[in-house]
Amino acid sequence: MAPAEHFAAPPGWEWWILAYFFFGGLSGGSYAIGTLLRLVGTAADQRAARIAFIASFLALLPCPIFLIADLGQPLRFINMLFDASNGGLAFKPWSPMSLGSWALLLFGGLALLSFLAALADDGRGRCPRLAVLRPPGALGTLVALVGGLLGFFVAGYTGVLLSATNRPIWADTSMLGLVFLVSGASTAAAALALLGRRRAAASPAGLTALERFDSMMLVLELVALIALVVSLGGMARAWLGAWGALLLIGVVGLGIIVPLVLYRRSLRTGGLSGAGAAAAALVLVGGFLLRVVIILSSESI
Repeated sequence: MAPAEHFAAPPGWEWWILAYFFFGGLSGGSYAIGTLLRLVGTAADQRAARIAFIASFLALLPCPIFLIADLGQPLRFINMLFDASNGGLAFKPWSPMSLGSWALLLFGGLALLSFLAALADDGRGRCPRLAVLRPPGALGTLVALVGGLLGFFVAGYTGVLLSATNRPIWADTSMLGLVFLVSGASTAAAALALLGRRRAAASPAGLTALERFDSMMLVLELVALIALVVSLGGMARAWLGAWGALLLIGVVGLGIIVPLVLYRRSLRTGGLSGAGAAAAALVLVGGFLLRVVIILSSESI
């Protein structure tokens, strides 16, 4: 499909696709963070890494359901992977949609392996030998590295997919992939920080590392959003009304600025205060609202 013909009219997406974009970024970001913690983290970070791999797989589970629900017919998703005319693979490296479909499939397989390894490592899996699928073993390191790269891709490719259309806003900037990638990493860190607080599943040092990482991602997200608005040029006028207010108040204000202030307060107390939990919750809300603004504002034009 030529770029000029891709989504010439509003695609008419329902809330399913919003949920897919959000949970896909959350899953990819969680896996990438888990990989970093496994490979370069301290011994105290390993509990947080285990949570990351479990959360990544659980967040990924509903994504195919959201996609199929939005497409309306399950066969449409299968046709993205297999060519019904000749029975071969429908792999189109020049198509962001085709690349995304295959990346999602491969990432799902690796996320499942890491999920099982995390359960085994936690002593809850039925097959403790599956722990070999996690670092520092050679096989586990390979799985984590490839899965981490695919996780980064899954977190950001949806923005690239939108940029490959000729819809207003989406086609007027090349920054959507970066914005979605950074947002995916930020929301993943926030979700892991919340989960780590539950029953002290992560160490105080691990929580501090996650909050510090999320703070850095939030600053990068703010810079990327500013660059996005600048890159839109005259099309940025589309955000002068209600959509712009939601972006400024909901995403930037409540989803970035306020969490940065709360994280700073939490880090002063070692990452154990209620301020950190409130910050993480607001980051998740802001991450979802970001996708609402970007997707629905274009559909309304």
